[in-house]
Order: sequence, then structure tokens, then C-alpha cells
Amino acid sequence: MKKTFLIASLFFTAFISHAANLRDDVRFHNEQSDTTRITQILIDAEKISKPGERISAIAHRFIDTPYVAHTLEDSVERLTVNLDELDCTTFVETVMALAYTAGERRTSWHDFIYNLRRLRYRGGVVNGYPSRLHYISDWAVDNSHRGNFTEVTDRIPQSRTVIKSINFMSRHRDLYPLLADSANFAKIKEVEQGYINHQYPIVRTNSLNNKQVWQSLREGDIIALTTSNKNLDVSHLGLITIVDGKPHLLHASSSLKKVTVTTVPLYDFLRRNPSLTGIRVFRLNE
Repeated sequence: MKKTFLIASLFFTAFISHAANLRDDVRFHNEQSDTTRITQILIDAEKISKPGERISAIAHRFIDTPYVAHTLEDSVERLTVNLDELDCTTFVETVMALAYTAGERRTSWHDFIYNLRRLRYRGGVVNGYPSRLHYISDWAVDNSHRGNFTEVTDRIPQSRTVIKSINFMSRHRDLYPLLADSANFAKIKEVEQGYINHQYPIVRTNSLNNKQVWQSLREGDIIALTTSNKNLDVSHLGLITIVDGKPHLLHASSSLKKVTVTTVPLYDFLRRNPSLTGIRVFRLNE
């Protein structure tokens, strides 16, 4: 009896210690409201069987959430959870992690945190600023390799391959305060070495006016908007939502300062932004 009690006591102590460590490793914007909201979203989303519909339903719950940039930046790299302030990347990552967790039929905020870390960091491990997957090509390669999601760009009609060297961060070191640290800078340069003459598929803007092309996009698809910047692959992230039969962009807009759905179809949105050259498309694995 004493032995059973001792084992139970040790297990409980280990559980409490793990929970405390989990909190120490996470920087919440508002822990009480964030964890409560995460749990409720997961309970509701668990009932939606189709991944794309689940992503879309979760994403629509964030409409009108304020756009705030640089919420991940801190002197110490920790997993940041902030449901009240989102930029284009944190919006997509948050929605994806929620959708993935609900698809696993899990409704605990602890499981959401595990999946958010798994999506945001190389190998799912937080190990300083360079361990965050800053470039979308790096994010795509790392997560696809681990089976978290699949890039389906090359399955879209009229997709094509482009080749580009991706080294924007090291070439614009002054834009990233944490690159003032020489060790961080050296590790980012090392990451960039893997993306010299990097090949990746895109669907160009003009192709999105083709009915066969835009009908290949699904509700809840994750899309990365490619850029003409010669040192950068992607400059914006969002999700597909279908409005009146046509794909629109659901995203955290820096110009409108909130999460919103574009008033015009995706093709028109890209055409009005000449620095955007097309899209890459990703779908969540389950």
C-alpha cells in the first residue's frame, strides 16, 4: 500500500513539475484568457471532420483581431502565445496548430502548445533565435519532412518552378535587432547556405485568373504569397476562403491593421500588388 502511494505521489510530483516547466518555456500574452480560449476553440473544432473546413472555421473566429507585428521578438527565445495580437505569420501558425490539435481529437491547451512549437521551430525544438523557421521555404522543408503538412503547389494547374537564393536576413542585418549578436548572425547565415539557388514551385499571379487554376484551391488552404524581392521567397501568408465561388484571402492585414477577408478575389488582390508574383499552397496533414 505504501509502495503504491509512493509511486502515485512521485507521478503527481512529476506531472506538476512538467506543467510548471511548460509554463516557464512559454510566454503568454494573457495566460488565463489565452488558455481558456484555446480550450474552447479546440472543443468546438474537434467536431469538424474535414481539415480545410476546420482551419477555415477556426480562422474566421479571429476576424477583426488587431494586426501587431514583432510579437515574437524577445531577448530570450521562448514559444510565444498571443491570441489577441497577430501578424500574418502568427495568425497562420496559430490557426494551423489549433486545427492540427483538434484533428488529433485533443482539447487541451498543452497539446496546442506542443503543436505550435512543432510548426514554428526547426525540428520542433526551441533553441535560440535561429531555431525559429524565419523563411517560408525553410518552414516548408522542415515541416514537410516531419509530416506536419504537405506542399501541393505542384498539383495546381499551371504551376512552375523558380530558382532563387534566399538570404534577405543576412543582407539586411540592421532590420533584425537580434542579428546584432554575432552567434545568431552566423547561424542564420548557415541556414541561408542551404537555400542558395533554391528551387520551389509557384503558381504565378496571371494563372490565378484561369478558372481551372482557382477552382483547384480549397477552403482552408494555407497560401504563401511569393515576392519579386531577389533575396526573399515569400512576403505574406494567409488562408483561402471561398466567397461567391471564388478564392479570397483570409489574412492578418498590415494595411488594415486587423484579420480580415479581402473584398476582391485572390487574383485581383495579387494583381493590385505588383511586388507579389504568385502563391505557394500547403495543406495540413492528419
